Amino acid sequence: MYAVIDADTHIAEPAAMWDHIPPEMHLRRPVMVRLPEDTLYQKFDATWLIDGNIFPKGAGKGGTIFVTPSAQRFVQEMPDVPARELLDLGARFSDMQKVGADVQVVYPTLFLTFLTHDPKLEIALCQAYNRHLARVCAEAEGWLRWVLIPPLQTIEAAIKEIRYGKEHGAVGVFFRGIEKDRTLDDPYFFPIYEEAASLDLPICIHQGSGCPDWTKLMDLARSSTFTHGRLPPLVAFRNIVANKIPELFPTLRFGFIETGASWVPFVLHQLKGIMGGPPEQWGPKLFEDYRIWVSYEQAEDLTYLAQYIGEDHLVIGSDYAHHGRDGIVADRSAQLHYVSTLKSRGYPPSLVDKMLAANPQALYGI
Repeated sequence: MYAVIDADTHIAEPAAMWDHIPPEMHLRRPVMVRLPEDTLYQKFDATWLIDGNIFPKGAGKGGTIFVTPSAQRFVQEMPDVPARELLDLGARFSDMQKVGADVQVVYPTLFLTFLTHDPKLEIALCQAYNRHLARVCAEAEGWLRWVLIPPLQTIEAAIKEIRYGKEHGAVGVFFRGIEKDRTLDDPYFFPIYEEAASLDLPICIHQGSGCPDWTKLMDLARSSTFTHGRLPPLVAFRNIVANKIPELFPTLRFGFIETGASWVPFVLHQLKGIMGGPPEQWGPKLFEDYRIWVSYEQAEDLTYLAQYIGEDHLVIGSDYAHHGRDGIVADRSAQLHYVSTLKSRGYPPSLVDKMLAANPQALYGI
């Protein structure tokens, strides 16, 4: 059994990833565009051009801030770019040891947002990502695991990518809380859930802006990513539970990753008000029966949240690759010292041990 499984880390997608774009889509591959520094985007001065749009867009409505492409001035100020990009596995492994982890589970960065309405281009982008991660993680020989990205606008292609991922070491299927114009209880996704269940892969719902109509309403300076990135997983949890989706797929696991957990009592309160039922239904029994795991962030009240979620269904991750250095902009979920922090706070050792190893092992099937 592993001592520590880091349940949430990232890759900053490098230019080399797009070498995996199929030849027939080569002309439509993402290309990096540099911006003058004296613009609204300031130090977010490099971006990917995809299907006529830029990602990230460092200001204004529909804005996002990512650590990819690494040519951005704010990223170049960081000393560990090759490790974030998974181009220097030795450096990544060294940093992982500093965190205190034996295994890192890798999620995307660029794909945290909706990239294109073109199903063919989406397939090509997902294929490039999945093949790149499969190759890199194979080189890591077990200490890097990855979550595959399905092209959700085309169910047949999504199922093919899920099978490819399973054959090449993937440990989960990536979703955002809302996908395009569908919530995750939509029967449209049922063939994907069925395939994931048959292959023993969890549905991993990561915070992210998967609904372009919602994202475009939000000004980055005013809303940050709270509305279009942080709230959709709450919608997913509510609808998955309210519509009893886990009962339709009795072996399928669900993870809510980089979401924090403080919202759980609020959403359970709302569900109980609508659905009724005994009090014990709206606590750890729900997470056990429905095979749901939720990520914890170290600033939250763990003792309180464990009363609702239970010791066996909390996981934690460092958010490595989205961390800052020396005061540089970082994701609020970054917590590189989470292992030592958890162990120093006087929590029950059984709870800490489960969060660091047994629980992520159960979620990801590692």
